[in-house]
Amino acid sequence: MARRPLPRILNSGSTSLARGRDLARTAADSATDVLHPLLTIGRGLRVLASAGRRKWSETPKDKRGPALFLGAACVLVVALVPYGPLLALITLMAAAAWQGRDRTPVKTGPSDAETERLGSLYEALVPYFSTPEDPSPLFAHGGDWDKAFSGYEFDEAGRVTRLHIRYPAYFTDGEAASRARIEALLHAKSGRGREYLFGWDEEGNQLDLSVLAALPTGIAVQPFVTSPGETVLGFTDAGSVQRTLPVLEGDEPRDVPPVVWRTGPRSTEPHLLAVGQPGSGTSTLLRSIALQALRHGGDVLIIEGGGSGEYACLSGRSGVLAVECGPVGALATLEWAATETERRLIATHRAREAGRQAPEDTRRPLWILLDRPSVLAHLAAAEGGPDPLAQLQVPLRHGRAAHITVVVAEQFDHLELLHDAVWQHTRARVVLGPAAIQQVADVLGLPPHTTPPAQVPPGRGYARLGSGPVHRLQVPATPDPYDDAAHPAFRQAVLELLPERQGDVTPAKRIQGQPPAQAQGPAVEAPSP
Repeated sequence: MARRPLPRILNSGSTSLARGRDLARTAADSATDVLHPLLTIGRGLRVLASAGRRKWSETPKDKRGPALFLGAACVLVVALVPYGPLLALITLMAAAAWQGRDRTPVKTGPSDAETERLGSLYEALVPYFSTPEDPSPLFAHGGDWDKAFSGYEFDEAGRVTRLHIRYPAYFTDGEAASRARIEALLHAKSGRGREYLFGWDEEGNQLDLSVLAALPTGIAVQPFVTSPGETVLGFTDAGSVQRTLPVLEGDEPRDVPPVVWRTGPRSTEPHLLAVGQPGSGTSTLLRSIALQALRHGGDVLIIEGGGSGEYACLSGRSGVLAVECGPVGALATLEWAATETERRLIATHRAREAGRQAPEDTRRPLWILLDRPSVLAHLAAAEGGPDPLAQLQVPLRHGRAAHITVVVAEQFDHLELLHDAVWQHTRARVVLGPAAIQQVADVLGLPPHTTPPAQVPPGRGYARLGSGPVHRLQVPATPDPYDDAAHPAFRQAVLELLPERQGDVTPAKRIQGQPPAQAQGPAVEAPSP
């Protein structure tokens, strides 16, 4: 017997039900707005009736008879007076409307606890915003905080979330040390464990303090909507950049503001330096950059000084020229990179002299990613060999014209081992993980406008591109796909972006066990002239 198809009302499913719920909710809201006066009068009549019933129950029995007689006399008088019933009805409706009004108290000022907290902040700022020579100080012990705090907001816990401060014109707001003292004080008095944004208006002598929301940590690396030469370092606050990217956070699409790093011959920040503590996410950033470079058709060289196998998933992939973990292989790779840089410059110069376009192989982007190169330099010095980082000077100085980009990731404890060429030519900087304000300023050249929290998730930090502002940064989740401790969804996202292995038909699409035993790729030899 053939089965009959379901009716359309059942087949359309949740879409029709959702549309019906929306229509019903809209109709209910409209009806509530139209019938609001009647609802108010009805609520007032109920209040008057309950008050009359309570008054009647409280009246003694010996006085109820005279009360009934007096009420009947009043009703008779109202009935005999011209327009009496109409006036009585109007009076009753007015009384019902008055009794049925919304009596929710409107908050017109801070509560006692909030007032005490504002007073505490005011008293704490007095030593910094006052001098004995000021005849009418804005900040004084026992003074009125209403004159100094023109705006404030609190959260459910009673902590300050926004504060607008006026300070005297003689305060040295142009000095970084003076501003840092005020920011540290407000951070301590307003509550630790949160990130505060400080907006200094030096012209108007005003300071805005606001609490920043946490950056999203659930966005995995994915095919971002970018053009060749653009690399997404991570995501930042909505008001910091004038661009958004459509991404998937789990299965939910959303638009987030990115920090985009532009490379190529016309880039003013051709190379990048990432600094952090162990476990801060610098390796995650390098893996994200490598996957985006491979997606846009670039070649990638990876030199890993830690030797922990963080880049074993990229070994042998199409576009990955080598993954080196030892000083000998790193030296050979960097020597080849220096020779390749010179070859590209010579070929491009000859083509321009002949009036031709540069050869295609010289315009193919080449990415050199170095993770903790100071370890390799130390091992080479211990073995009495040459420093591999000395070969990095040529790609750093001439890499922009040769379509070569260098990315260096190092830890705070070994920054003094980096060559001067690295500090001079890496104008794009990233600091990840917990760090003091002075550490961030030493790397980026400017202190952040926010207070760094003591504990941050991996991949959280700050970024500055060239001479631009300092941005908060959250690197997209790009774990090692062979790490069982990582989130399975993030590991799967990395595997789906990996290019094919050389000789394979399709790349692996499912997480299967551990990485191969041979994690180091073949050494790259310099081509014969």
